[in-house]
Amino acid sequence: MDRVSDLEFFTQLVKQGSLAALARELGVTPPAITARLAQLEKRLGVRLLNRTTRRLSVTHEGEIYLATGARLLEELQELEQVVSSSRGTPKGLLRINATFGFGRRHVAPAIVEFARRYPEVEVQLELTDRSVNLTDKAFDIGIWFGTVPDSRMVARKIVSNKRVLCASPDYLKRAGMPQVPRDLQSHQCIVLRESDAAYGTWYLTRGTRQETIKVRGVLSTNDGETGVLWALAGYGILMRSEWDIHEHVRAGRLVPVLTDWALPVADIFAVYPERANLSAKVTAFIDFLTDWFGKEAAWADARR
Repeated sequence: MDRVSDLEFFTQLVKQGSLAALARELGVTPPAITARLAQLEKRLGVRLLNRTTRRLSVTHEGEIYLATGARLLEELQELEQVVSSSRGTPKGLLRINATFGFGRRHVAPAIVEFARRYPEVEVQLELTDRSVNLTDKAFDIGIWFGTVPDSRMVARKIVSNKRVLCASPDYLKRAGMPQVPRDLQSHQCIVLRESDAAYGTWYLTRGTRQETIKVRGVLSTNDGETGVLWALAGYGILMRSEWDIHEHVRAGRLVPVLTDWALPVADIFAVYPERANLSAKVTAFIDFLTDWFGKEAAWADARR
């Protein structure tokens, strides 16, 4: 910043034509201007101005410094205008990360409408099997579920979502309806390996009471859609988010079980690296998602 300030100082000095004129313009004494010029010339190791009692003349080195410096200052001003305007008008590249299932079914359709509304924003959606480090991968926004453990991230809730235990009517007819959490230990359970959480351990709460149940089953997978397929086929009890199974529940293909017990939270958040000033494209997308899911989240509508 000092070098930019030096460029501005020298440009103004040549424009004013004298040390005294610049001193009056800046509201300082002429000796202060003289000292500032001497410091600049000492730093550069060259003389920039020839000074007489009547006028200033620019040296060859001063001409180079002035010409190149004026161009750099102009480019810097243009750059600041571009960046500043981007905060007001959504534009430029927006990189988004989401998980495969939710990203395909819900984020991708939302982006279709967002792209129509904001044609100057170039959207790049990358789907992964789990949430990634946004900063390392240079993402602007991530769509995360449940708690946000990284304190360097800012999280804004975009839609409510619950986890549900469910099974097909055929399975429950054969195996019976569990009445309390420990009954799950005698049932076939479809276990998902989608995160680093303890494999096959389900946590249930009701009021102040908490139950930790180790479940088992002949089928397990790291893919949520596969788990839903197996549950529909009658292979056991599945823990899954409302967004994924609400249509099957509404149609009677899956039946919620232990509905008076709560499972770990799974609300959906737009997460972004902590920054002092968000660009307009990020703010616009988060606002858009919040409004979109407020209207389009059928699983949330069922609880309103």
